[in-house]
Amino acid sequence: MEQEKINLIAADMGYGHQRAAYPLLDIAVGQKIITINNYQGIADWEKKYWKSSNKTYNKISRLKKLPLVGGAVFSIMDAFQKVQPFYPKRDLSAPTLQEKFFYHQVKKGLGKNLINSLREDGLPFLTTFFVGAYFAEEQNHSGDIYCLITDTDVSRAWVNMDSKNTRVKYLLPNERVRERFLMYGVKPENLKVTGFPLPKENVGENNEILKQDLANRLSHLDPQGCYHKKYQSLIDQHLPVAEESNRPLTITYAVGGAGAQKEIGAQILNGLIDWIKEGRLGLNLIAGNRLEVKEYFDKCLKESGVADNKNVQVVFNSDKIEYFKEFNQVLKTTDILWTKPSELSFYAALGLPIIMSPVIGSQEVFNRENLLSSGSGVDSLALECVAEWFPDLLNSGRLARAAMDAYLNGNARGVYNIEALFN
Repeated sequence: MEQEKINLIAADMGYGHQRAAYPLLDIAVGQKIITINNYQGIADWEKKYWKSSNKTYNKISRLKKLPLVGGAVFSIMDAFQKVQPFYPKRDLSAPTLQEKFFYHQVKKGLGKNLINSLREDGLPFLTTFFVGAYFAEEQNHSGDIYCLITDTDVSRAWVNMDSKNTRVKYLLPNERVRERFLMYGVKPENLKVTGFPLPKENVGENNEILKQDLANRLSHLDPQGCYHKKYQSLIDQHLPVAEESNRPLTITYAVGGAGAQKEIGAQILNGLIDWIKEGRLGLNLIAGNRLEVKEYFDKCLKESGVADNKNVQVVFNSDKIEYFKEFNQVLKTTDILWTKPSELSFYAALGLPIIMSPVIGSQEVFNRENLLSSGSGVDSLALECVAEWFPDLLNSGRLARAAMDAYLNGNARGVYNIEALFN
């Protein structure tokens, strides 16, 4: 166990902010994540504010699938947090409406009790949610302040109001975000490209776990040997020999924190049901910590006649940290991650090819573009035809190439790079 070196702060909103914090638990005080919307000593008005905000976001995210009205309502909310086009490069340092809205709450005392409770230890304050950086600086936290960025491109709201003079240090997933933050007015010395923190249990101190899992994965992703015939020397250069496996090709479908797009999991299940019944495909349906999603998936499995199939499971845990642990173990025997391009986009660096569901939110547009440009992800085609296009995609070796490209072009060292800053 590492020495306690930071106060680790996240928001309990969906999965993205806490999932990013989870790999850093080893260096966190008490090996715990402090949640800004439900910390010990939080004021009643503050707790109600966060609960209302989270409830509204989840509701609107689920409404998006409804024609006309749902899409219109979501578009209004998304415009509030929209990431501006990267080009032309220009001065984007002016605060946004979203930022001014949150700062109004900070001026009212949002997070004040939390900062007061941490004032004596003087340890660095590391947050995976930008509002935490707002109030840490506003309330004059006694230690250094770090903000970890959780998407491949982000809006101006991630930078504190006075961007040119902020003392917040930003931990960035890639060079693109560094260029973006320079446009937002942040001083270069406050920007550190570390990579996104991925779970140690999926990476390994010297990438040994990642490499072995990828070697095993490639044998499932290239049934016709198309990729191996062309790139065997590249595989031999980077990866160990694959271990023998008696499991089938395995897809993991992950629903977002708001519970949106659970129906896609049912469509994958029903579209590839023959493969599952024949023992040619395994399927993990990730319900996260949402009981209603678990119950929905359980019902789907029962109706499809595969509730007792050993190659199919629903992954659920009411405790988010325990869910993350279970999810990370499932990934070790996952060949394809199917999800919307959320923070899970970074998990491609584990050598996981990603089939992308439709985006939800402006930041996911940029995550999708990043996966496509790196060769790590492919868009889902029409799900009513999945039984036709999925075998073609697999047999062509495209998914094997995506897995290898994801490993070669990704950065899986984020957690180790961040920990090194506090040694």
